[in-house]
Amino acid sequence: MRKSHPIRRVVLATAATVSGVVLLLSLKPASDPAAAPAAGAAPQPGAAAQQAPQGGKQGGGAAAGTVIGDAAQTQYGAVQVRLTVADGKITKAEAVQAPKGGVSDQKTALAVPKLNQEAVAAGNADIDAVSGATYTSAGYKKSLQSALDKVKASSPGSGADAGSGSGAGASGAARTRTVTGRVAQTQYGPVQVRITVSGGRITQAAAVQAPKGGVSGQKTALAVPRLNQEAVAAGNAGIDAVSGATYTSTGYQQSLQSALDQAGG
Repeated sequence: MRKSHPIRRVVLATAATVSGVVLLLSLKPASDPAAAPAAGAAPQPGAAAQQAPQGGKQGGGAAAGTVIGDAAQTQYGAVQVRLTVADGKITKAEAVQAPKGGVSDQKTALAVPKLNQEAVAAGNADIDAVSGATYTSAGYKKSLQSALDKVKASSPGSGADAGSGSGAGASGAARTRTVTGRVAQTQYGPVQVRITVSGGRITQAAAVQAPKGGVSGQKTALAVPRLNQEAVAAGNAGIDAVSGATYTSTGYQQSLQSALDQAGG
């Protein structure tokens, strides 16, 4: 009986060793160092997927840009407007060119800040002229409209817009008509204005009656051409009187307003 004990011990020891090896083999895949990088690599595709949308958002922000309108020439110098646009809306407007020198500096300093504010507030070129700065205001509006046209042309779906725009142009041409305002009586004679309107805008203005003879004829020759230009530039009767021809200017404004009323403007 005593001789059998060592054999049992050997068998038991061998069985224990085999069990230990089996346990080690079963644990090795979970503790294998090669498994750690694989587990660490798994989140990387997810991180890359998150970075892509972030890049997309930055691109969307870059879509907000700056556009410069064409320079509009006026009697006192060029006016050119630059717009900052985001999501199709004007967020900032500024004049990169404006009349300079002498009185023009004062008018520019007075008018441009107001025009900038109105452009942002209105979101279009349908803004009021600043009193005392009619030419600068008219040039500003022209350049502003040019910048807005560029924004529209570069926006998505501009092809469809262009098609609808051509239709609108055709209908606008069909609405072109000439209207003569009522006669305005002044101290020196009657004044009567005739305007041509196309697409809701004055394209031409002329005085069919104005004071004549002597000094009145001289004042008419001086005032009427300027008043005609201002009427077209401003698009309304809120134009400045010509110095030295106050009565003629007042009569012109009254007849012009009458013509605009008839034209629906």
